[in-house]
Amino acid sequence: MCICTDESAGSVAANDEWFLPVSGHALASSKNPCDIHLKHVLLVELNLWQNPALKSCQILFEKTYYSKGEIMKRWFFIILQLVLFCIIISANAEEVDRIMQLTSPSFENQKRIAKKFTCDGENISPALEWSAVPEGTKSFALIVDDPDAPDPANPRMTWVHWVLYNIPATVSSLPESVKDKDLPKGTLQGLNDWKKTGYGGPCPPIGKHRYFHKLYALDIVLPDLKRPTKAKLEKAMDGHVLSKAELIGLYQRQ
Repeated sequence: MCICTDESAGSVAANDEWFLPVSGHALASSKNPCDIHLKHVLLVELNLWQNPALKSCQILFEKTYYSKGEIMKRWFFIILQLVLFCIIISANAEEVDRIMQLTSPSFENQKRIAKKFTCDGENISPALEWSAVPEGTKSFALIVDDPDAPDPANPRMTWVHWVLYNIPATVSSLPESVKDKDLPKGTLQGLNDWKKTGYGGPCPPIGKHRYFHKLYALDIVLPDLKRPTKAKLEKAMDGHVLSKAELIGLYQRQ
């Protein structure tokens, strides 16, 4: 039964239907004005003597009663919030998809680099491709290095294999076995750790090494740095990197 706590409940029209929400669920509905108490405290007592497993359950709560129209309004706002939440999540996912990507048809990320791209083979550069370039990109820089030198079990240095910069912003790939003369117009080279320009393939003395191919989107075209080392190029790029993408290849000599 529902017990009114004061006489104000009697002012509710007998033909109005109201719901008694308990923990977000409709416990009961009634057209009896004596069962309804708007904006006041109710004591709801459920006598469940018919069930031998149960005796009596009393629920004391403070709730505001809502008409069907008010309930529909509340559901409308809940659904609207869910829709807005889904839109935000979708926008965030799209933003993630726009992060610059670096891939290669020559090898997969975190997979073995083929022998022909190493000192044990033809020692030619792998093909590289990139996408989702950020707006405002004026040029690209590429650094390929090995942080596991000389021994992955006890690395002591990062060996640099390739340094390129001022790759034009209109370029989105480098072909396999690219020669100096075939580099995109305007591209400049830096020194690797053999003190030479150009690509030097993996040639690990021991163990399985990781080879990081790192592409930087820059908001500037750098001046001629006169065959810079990796460190000098990184210093010149500082503060101008819009985005960075990495591709990691693995190699171990047999």
